[in-house]
Order: sequence, then structure tokens, then C-alpha cells
Amino acid sequence: MALLAEELVEEWLNRNGYFTIRGIKLGVHEIDLLAIRINNGNIEARHIEVQASVHPISYLSPLPKDIRKSTGRGSASTKLRTEKELRDGIQEWVDKKFFLDIKEKIRQKLYRGNWSFELVIHQIKFPQELDLLREHGILIHNLDEIVASLSDSKATMISSASGSDLFELVMLGRE
Repeated sequence: MALLAEELVEEWLNRNGYFTIRGIKLGVHEIDLLAIRINNGNIEARHIEVQASVHPISYLSPLPKDIRKSTGRGSASTKLRTEKELRDGIQEWVDKKFFLDIKEKIRQKLYRGNWSFELVIHQIKFPQELDLLREHGILIHNLDEIVASLSDSKATMISSASGSDLFELVMLGRE
């Protein structure tokens, strides 16, 4: 599901004039999407991660490593988390997804300016995680809203890009 969602997000970005790189492999790490466009003489640079689940059963962020060690709970434990466990888990997740040195180096090789950090979600079981992500400056997008915007050809500067076939398949189920 995640790869299909990434393709839809890439289609959305391309239709809005962004040049994209998807699925950058960095050893055991990955960057879902990097997108750059020139808009009125300014460069817009975006690092976007995609987490799409139709039936989420756990937290978006793993349980913090120190809690896993001390309690024996698994990283995807669905046991209710304390505020501290939530905050620490989100911090580790944000650091891993956006702020690893290797990811920063790749972004700066592509563009030595400011990058926005964004997350596309579909459904999420624990919405309080989104508030904590926003506290870290992560911009949140909903996949349903992205798909809806693709339906409006007047809302984008390009009417179709490489992911248009997948988008048309998605829309077949909505008619």
C-alpha cells in the first residue's frame, strides 16, 4: 500500500510542477520523496514521507528504544503509551525519517537551502501523534485530500504525469 500511496503523492507533486525523486536508498534507510520546484523565482524544496494504512492497528512511531529495553515490549506494541513514551517515540521517528546526517547530506547536495518536512497519512489510529509531529514542524497531509485534488484538473498546472494510470484505477472504485 505504501508504494502505491507514494506513487499517488508523486503524481500530485508532478502535477503541481515539482521535479521528484522517489525511493532513495541510503543503506538501511530510505527517503520516500524529495521534491523541488521553482515558483516565482524561489526554490521550494520538500522532503515528504508517506505512511498509508487502510486499517492501522498500532502507533505511527515505534516505542522508544529505552522503553523497549526496560520493559521487553515490542516496537509496535499497541499498549497505551504515556505522554513521555509518545513524545520520545515521535522524537526518535522524526530524527530517523528526516534528520539523519546521511539524509541531510543528500538534501544539501540537491539544494543548499531550506527544506520543508512533511508527512502524508491515510488513516491513523492515535491522532495525538499528529499533534506531536506538528510540534516538530512536520506538515501533515491527508492522502484522501491529495487524491481529491487530483480529480480537479483545474487545481494543478499539469493535467497528467507518470502516475496517472494508477490514479485512474483508484478513481474507478470511487465512481
